[in-house]
Amino acid sequence: MGRFPAGVAVVCVEVRGRRAGLTIASLVSLSLSPPLVGAAIRRDAALHELLRETREFVVSMLAAEQEALAQHFARGVPPIALWQGVAVRSESGPPELEGAVGWLRCRVTAEHETGDHTFFVAEVESAEAGPGARPLIFHGQTYASL
Repeated sequence: MGRFPAGVAVVCVEVRGRRAGLTIASLVSLSLSPPLVGAAIRRDAALHELLRETREFVVSMLAAEQEALAQHFARGVPPIALWQGVAVRSESGPPELEGAVGWLRCRVTAEHETGDHTFFVAEVESAEAGPGARPLIFHGQTYASL
């Protein structure tokens, strides 16, 4: 699968005032009517249980110049993310990362165990284009852009 390029995004949640984020390359569009997306999250990632608890999240689809953010949120185990120095657009609820190519506010509607991941299906409650012109992609075990 490393030979097949994938878009890079960060899934963010907020639970009881605690923010968490995780870099993913598994975001897929599932339906336009209703608008649905899916994402696979490792079950051992700290974000996994937080997402199951809150059921709402934001996807920040990263821009080409945001590789440092992708690496910052790629850890997936505590501490998931240190938020100091990370620019966000939203002060309440799941944070939207500044400078992305776009943002999706979503609510989980279903989840399916898939190997060592859970595949979360979510309805897109709002979508907004961002200032980023080119997307960040993951290909051949490295980040790149179009």
